[in-house]
Amino acid sequence: MSPRHAARLDKLQPYMFAQLEQAIAAKREAGIDVISLGIGDPDMPTPDAVVAALRDAVGRPDTHQYPSNRGRASFREAVASFYEQRFAVRLDPATQVLPVLGGKEGIFHICQALLDAGDVALGTDPGYPVYTGGPLLTDAEPYLLPINPENDFKPDLASIPADILKRSKLLFINYPNNPTGAVIEEGDSFFADVVDWAKTHDIIVVHDNAYSEISFDGYRAPSFLATPGAMDVGIEMFSLSKAWNMTGWRVGACVGNTEVVSAFWKLKTNIDSGMFEAIQLAAATALTECRDFPDEMSAIYQRRRDLVIEALRAIGLEPNSPKGSIYVWARVPEGHDSASFSQLLLDEANVVVSPGSSFGAAGEGFIRISLSTPDDRLREAIGRIEASLGVGQAAPAR
Repeated sequence: MSPRHAARLDKLQPYMFAQLEQAIAAKREAGIDVISLGIGDPDMPTPDAVVAALRDAVGRPDTHQYPSNRGRASFREAVASFYEQRFAVRLDPATQVLPVLGGKEGIFHICQALLDAGDVALGTDPGYPVYTGGPLLTDAEPYLLPINPENDFKPDLASIPADILKRSKLLFINYPNNPTGAVIEEGDSFFADVVDWAKTHDIIVVHDNAYSEISFDGYRAPSFLATPGAMDVGIEMFSLSKAWNMTGWRVGACVGNTEVVSAFWKLKTNIDSGMFEAIQLAAATALTECRDFPDEMSAIYQRRRDLVIEALRAIGLEPNSPKGSIYVWARVPEGHDSASFSQLLLDEANVVVSPGSSFGAAGEGFIRISLSTPDDRLREAIGRIEASLGVGQAAPAR
């Protein structure tokens, strides 16, 4: 009997976060207390005002019919207002803002809108796995550019081979970065360089802006679209998931270049029937009445970051100290690779972390630790890690 699935599925690796969920479930079904530091899913509730707005909106008959694929006007206006006040970026709510069912959906479907078979999508290694899976499911080709401490976690665009560059149609970038926590500092020319490069090579830039509202040490992440000329070459996928504790709500927006947003809208009219308008109304509340909520979350995550950094350094590991995102990127001990160390922690400490290699080959030798776990459980997890290594036995890899 022939396989009952499309051949393109064979190009995909098993989705790493789904595998982590299975590992956690298996341990817990066996009655084992597992602490998961592997998945970036906020442990605190959505703001009360947002939940209340959803309750009210669900009771409104005007939200019960098919929504517009363009999105409810009040949601688009709230996104545009947020971008102007937060980033000094002016967006036309009618033509430059489109709801997406979370950043993951937006990133995948933008590949469907922009790529043909044989085209190349450029991304970073390590990077969010959908930057690879999205092109593959479009019968396009992902080409990954290593980012590491040596290049300040920024891709070397000049290193792209001429034959790859000729077929390239889009570039995925992501700052604050998942999984490394890298950021674009004030005065850094990277975004401006990307704009110039994209104009020269006629490539669309997709900036995955999932973590801009979680920042530390006084840092404020910029929007790529605030860069002069960026609106000519790119879009941003903005998500409410992490900063407003709304991962389960699946709400975000594709914003930026009018032509690209229009193409994306045309695709989505043939795929889904829009986002439930009650969720859009609640999301508008998040962006207006709860605009300061991400600052509260940032303070909590900064405290947890400091806790994890201090504890990991005390047991001999080499973590970064990110200024944004909800992750700590740390080197594994000598004698381990990413997978073996992650397996050790699962087997001996009942702690789940994300192996760096699951984000790409350049992530080998690292693990990603999520800060979306209560402080006391973070402390317990680090204690378990220390016990699994043995006091004084953990030496950083060089």
